Amino acid sequence: MRLSANDLAVSRRRFLLAGGSLAATLGLGRVGELLASAGDPSNRKSAGYGPLAPVSDLTTGLPLLTLPAGFAYRSFGWAGDALLGGGVCPDAHDGMGVVAADGEVITLVRNHEIVRASGTFAPAAASYDPLCAGGTVTLRYDSARGEVLTATPSLSGTLQNCAGGVTPWGSWLSCEEFVSRAGTSSMLQDGQRVLARDHGFVFEVPAEGFSNAEPIIGMGQFRHEAASVHAISGIAYLTEDHAPDAGFYRFIPHVAGNLHGGGRLQMLAVKGQTDLRRGMRVGALLPVHWVDIEHPERGIDAEGGITGVLNQGVAAGGSRFTRLEGCIATDAVVYFTSTDGGDLAAGQVWGYYPDRQVLVLIYESTDRAVLDYPDNVVLSPRGGLLLCQDSARDAVVEKLHGLTAQGELFEFAGNNVVLNGERGFVGDFRAQEWAGACFSPDGRWLFANIYRPGFSVAITGPWQMGLI
Repeated sequence: MRLSANDLAVSRRRFLLAGGSLAATLGLGRVGELLASAGDPSNRKSAGYGPLAPVSDLTTGLPLLTLPAGFAYRSFGWAGDALLGGGVCPDAHDGMGVVAADGEVITLVRNHEIVRASGTFAPAAASYDPLCAGGTVTLRYDSARGEVLTATPSLSGTLQNCAGGVTPWGSWLSCEEFVSRAGTSSMLQDGQRVLARDHGFVFEVPAEGFSNAEPIIGMGQFRHEAASVHAISGIAYLTEDHAPDAGFYRFIPHVAGNLHGGGRLQMLAVKGQTDLRRGMRVGALLPVHWVDIEHPERGIDAEGGITGVLNQGVAAGGSRFTRLEGCIATDAVVYFTSTDGGDLAAGQVWGYYPDRQVLVLIYESTDRAVLDYPDNVVLSPRGGLLLCQDSARDAVVEKLHGLTAQGELFEFAGNNVVLNGERGFVGDFRAQEWAGACFSPDGRWLFANIYRPGFSVAITGPWQMGLI
């Protein structure tokens, strides 16, 4: 049976609620008490699913990942694979989400975080700025057969499409992390370029067909990372990947479900706490309010910098974070990560509770060997959060980490990619980040990306309640 957009939204809400709404299951008063124990290093580790070991990919036969015993996976959607309509799949596989399901056939939209002016890879009608090579690919993946049915370029002409999020109505929000003004010179990875359009916006991609390539101006012009829509209210929550300071935003649409129809952009503010980057206590309950961004379209400040929206929020009393990354909204909690937040600058996980207007620091890394730079985040249907690692240390083997509702961390998967000409790639890619983690609506499959050389995986195995 094919899931409609409404069915998908209901399914998504059910598994998000089942998967760890701490406020719903424990009561908010106990959240701070419980999570305070996460500040004690002795309470931070869990055995999870057990130790990791190399496991061969069922597609290529190569030991691309390390996983716990009993788990298996298939790779798919590699950079260089053919796209429907001609051309090949780009690299830099980043954010990704499940937007539709029809039996065993899962539709995913995947970002490609490209910062080059080598030209759009999507049809003209789905391309925003003809010079720019970032965008999205929509994949129909048959999980029973372990193969891609179609791979379609669905949005391009954008830059640095980093993360984003799935909407309750079954579309994907693709976020640009690159901010620039039309007609001015911008430094891209392939040189200095004068671009035809402003950049730094959110774009919507439907489950079927192509994006209209129209930016959602009301959601602001800034270094967007992730976007997640709160299904009950229709409010979209947005993270900003900027250092040394960044904002956490919400967009209240005039009409729920119609983000293109305009709305109000606001920044989170904690009274008496304008700087949340360091010196915060795990488990503390911080009452919040929201301040308006009067001109969300003014991402370029008076000096030509790219913090125009951030400056407006801070001037109105908004609170500073640093390098905000992943974001996932459940009915009760909006989880988001700060990649280099905390006293060690190794990462934080935050939870915002809309009903109570309270912010909680759920986890803060105090040991880079345990967790270093959490990035994309997703809530599991079995409980707990899954964190994608993007460490800045070159020698680190990147991991997927599970974070239980008790604030205990464990390693779930490792990047073990070393290629010697296979699929046309040569090199040691173990320090390349994980990204785009998301679960199928039935919870059987975990999808995720290895950023470079660029491919996706579908992981399944003996899932347990209470972990991920």
